[in-house]
Amino acid sequence: MKEIKAYIRQYRIADVLQALRDSGWCDMATGGGCHNITVSQVQRPLASTDPSQQHYSMQLAEPVVAEYKLELVCADDCVGALADVIAKAAHTGQPEAGWIFVSDIQHAVEIR
Repeated sequence: MKEIKAYIRQYRIADVLQALRDSGWCDMATGGGCHNITVSQVQRPLASTDPSQQHYSMQLAEPVVAEYKLELVCADDCVGALADVIAKAAHTGQPEAGWIFVSDIQHAVEIR
């Protein structure tokens, strides 16, 4: 199993989630290839080339870009397809528009 973490600009996250639904890879009703999808809002300190993307964080005391972190777990055989779906839907055409990381999961236990 693999874990995918993707850092996505806030105005692209809805498109990414829709693309995952439309892909058929994440259909829990049919036992699709991905599980445990979560989305968290995060702030990334970044000197953006587009000032409209930045705001000043009082907590961090510096400019940040608001992003979303998408996390999901998937079978090894669908990680490439899922990463491709995410990358295409998250594409902005700007440098430093986000990242996708893939990690191995050594052990997983389902809580029932």
